[in-house]
Amino acid sequence: MVPGRWPGLRVFPMLLLSAALTCATALAGPAAGKKAAGQQAKAAAPAASDYVGSDTCSSCHEEVTKGFATNPHTRMAQMHGSSGITCENCHGPGKAHVEGGGDKTKIFRFTTASAKDVDARCISCHGGAHPNFARSPHGEAGVSCVACHSIHHSEEKQVLLKAAQPALCFQCHSEQRAQFNLPFHHKVNEGLMKCTDCHDPHGTFERKNLRSTAEQNQICSKCHTETAGPFVYEHPVVKTEGCTSCHSPHGSPNGRLLNVGYVNSLCLQCHSDINNVNATGPRGGVSPSGPAHNQSLQYVACTNCHTQIHGSNTSDVFFK
Repeated sequence: MVPGRWPGLRVFPMLLLSAALTCATALAGPAAGKKAAGQQAKAAAPAASDYVGSDTCSSCHEEVTKGFATNPHTRMAQMHGSSGITCENCHGPGKAHVEGGGDKTKIFRFTTASAKDVDARCISCHGGAHPNFARSPHGEAGVSCVACHSIHHSEEKQVLLKAAQPALCFQCHSEQRAQFNLPFHHKVNEGLMKCTDCHDPHGTFERKNLRSTAEQNQICSKCHTETAGPFVYEHPVVKTEGCTSCHSPHGSPNGRLLNVGYVNSLCLQCHSDINNVNATGPRGGVSPSGPAHNQSLQYVACTNCHTQIHGSNTSDVFFK
């Protein structure tokens, strides 16, 4: 080949080599970045020498550790090679705290940490038992675990609550406290029931944190089995809106915990000429839009005849 001719033939291999090097660098970049990030995270993890052990903690915090032997969290002593480290599983390694003469900024303190950081510490162990807490009303409102639980000074020892139910719940839910003081109520104040019998404060897939599955009223029919069904003729409102469409579960002036004091007034909310939600009856005809009898108070209540109001196996108008 004559020198000076076809210079592009010499340049083309150089361009190919440059492109290959660029691609190799790009491909190697993410892997190298991941490796560096992994090394950084590993470096940030506390070393075993950063833990001082619970005996060292006890030398200053004897008033806290004295009664800790009966605390459920003592089982954490089996962590970190069964080295007896308990306090630091929650508060973090204490070496810097001790060497700083008890410097409070060198240790994780639940009393000063944000609700998000507190919850992250607790959920790191209890996430399996409470997987829905972050999206529960309590979690979304920033009510942290230590707002209800006290590891060192609990009044209710089984689940380490700051106070026994229902007093603990009533600290925030004052409206429900007033409802439980009505003449008729579920026996929560009397100690025969607890709020957590019906609600899971850590979150569920149901409204109001109800302990329920796909069957909305399962939490009610767990005790009120006679209303569970299945029935040949079902009262539609029970399935579509649930028990609370007619009942106030916390308390009511009505002996059946109805939302209103008089049962006829409750029935007329749906069964009236103005508000007829059941235009087509079970037999294909037109269902009664309203009562056939005088609704003055001196006459009998609807449920005196329509006794099977939750559901019936014999009558589409819920007669016995």
